[in-house]
Amino acid sequence: VYAVPRSGPYDSPRIVHDQRERTLRHGYEEGFFSLVLDPDFDRNGYVYAYYSHRPAPDERSTRLVRFETTGQGDSFTLDGSSELIILEVPQPEWPHNGGALAFGPDGTLYLGLGDGGGDGDPRGHGQNAQTLLGTIIRIDVRGVTAGAPYRIPPDNPFVDGEDGLPEIWAYGMRNPWRVSFDPETGLLWAGDVGHYAREEIDVIHPGANYGWSVMEGSLCFLPSEGCDRTGLTLPVWEYGRSDGCAIIGGHVYRGEAIPSLRGWYVFSDYCTGRIWAIHAATAAAREFVEPVLLWEGGPGFVLSIARDTSGELYLLSGDEDFPDRIYRIVPQ
Repeated sequence: VYAVPRSGPYDSPRIVHDQRERTLRHGYEEGFFSLVLDPDFDRNGYVYAYYSHRPAPDERSTRLVRFETTGQGDSFTLDGSSELIILEVPQPEWPHNGGALAFGPDGTLYLGLGDGGGDGDPRGHGQNAQTLLGTIIRIDVRGVTAGAPYRIPPDNPFVDGEDGLPEIWAYGMRNPWRVSFDPETGLLWAGDVGHYAREEIDVIHPGANYGWSVMEGSLCFLPSEGCDRTGLTLPVWEYGRSDGCAIIGGHVYRGEAIPSLRGWYVFSDYCTGRIWAIHAATAAAREFVEPVLLWEGGPGFVLSIARDTSGELYLLSGDEDFPDRIYRIVPQ
């Protein structure tokens, strides 16, 4: 984990924690997925992370944890010994761990979990609301302890546990790698990585079923024709494999530096590196939306898109054979 001063310079990041020994990295989708600051970070110094782990030689899992930080400036560090395991989810295979992690406007924490892997969801996790796999969950981590690491918000859609696990906010997901909230509307946006045919953008609503693995995007998957779409929520936008292979969900731009981009959802694709935008209000209303290509070549292998407190956007790119870089989106 690296840190740089808020006011710069940014060209010499400092290592403040090394998580490699605890993080399982076997297969190209496992690793250290997400890191977010507590909404009250300036007061409590809490940092939350989601990563893959091996609890035993023949087992694998993913962990949602909390760390404490100490110090300021050059003395700032993340205390690895303070790690509090909030949630540990057994994973049947190495791919499709999800990775999306974000705090909502009300301070609850959202985590996207993939279907657990296997070609075509062989265990049926996507349509099973009695497992956390293939879902986006919502939990309250404020004021927690090791004995009670999270609470269930009382307005979660399955809070009584009858029709689904009480942690679940939405299900029918394949691999929700990134989610974000629009700070103006409060809508939750997700990029769900597809199988072989579609990459999709979803606006997430409580209790909704986003279709996997009955459907992949707007296409039938199991069965390949004549699938029953009753009760399923389809993407607000999607694209095929001619445009990429793994969507990187982004953010609705609400910054000031690029007025023409305000109100547009900016996202990318890992394989092509292209950067697109769609008009958020139009897409959320499920009206036809024409995407705008912001950067054809892109920085290559985009991993994540982030937003700062002023609403400006940043791209993180990198791969095993390419240097890791952070870009800020600026006007042309």
